[in-house]
Amino acid sequence: MTSISPWLVLAGLGVFHGLNPAMGWLFAVALGLHRGRRMVVVRSLLPIAAGHAASIAVVASAAVLLGFIVDQRPLEIAAGILLLAWATYQAVYGHRHRVRVGMTTGMVGLGVWSFLMASAHGAGLMLVPVVIPLCLSSMPAPDLTAAGSLSIALAAIGTHMAAMLAVILIISLTVYDWIGLGFLRRGWINFDLIWIAALTVTGLVLIF
Repeated sequence: MTSISPWLVLAGLGVFHGLNPAMGWLFAVALGLHRGRRMVVVRSLLPIAAGHAASIAVVASAAVLLGFIVDQRPLEIAAGILLLAWATYQAVYGHRHRVRVGMTTGMVGLGVWSFLMASAHGAGLMLVPVVIPLCLSSMPAPDLTAAGSLSIALAAIGTHMAAMLAVILIISLTVYDWIGLGFLRRGWINFDLIWIAALTVTGLVLIF
């Protein structure tokens, strides 16, 4: 807790997720345009947040609990190997196994889609290298408890989600009010490739 760096990394990953149209804002805009209401765009953030937070919370909580059983270094190596394996899977098969949800789905469908999309992208895995040392080294050993570590994990998830939702809100309202979805036909940054590269680099750093 004495260093702000891990929190900035969590916020930075939230910003990156928010920029990626596959993580939410594209569906929020499409749903708002379909129903012809600006407020629908804002309301869409609730199921997007719920699905994404549930996905990363499952992974982050499991990683923290494992930290009480396994030493941190072997856990970091295992996480690095898992990140490399997931990056390889995404590079080879990721484009073949997309989550299929209609662009005019309801709020419940949007929440389910958000959970599945975050899980498929390994969003929770990317937080593990930050969450593990943050939780397990944030307090003296005698005070280290599952409850205390999980509270820090929840704070980490909250920081990540706040940054992500702020970016999604700004982009979705900007696209809905002024830009429109037509600009996507002229090209867009391939966030999947950037994500694969980030997974690979993080995995290698954890291992070596």
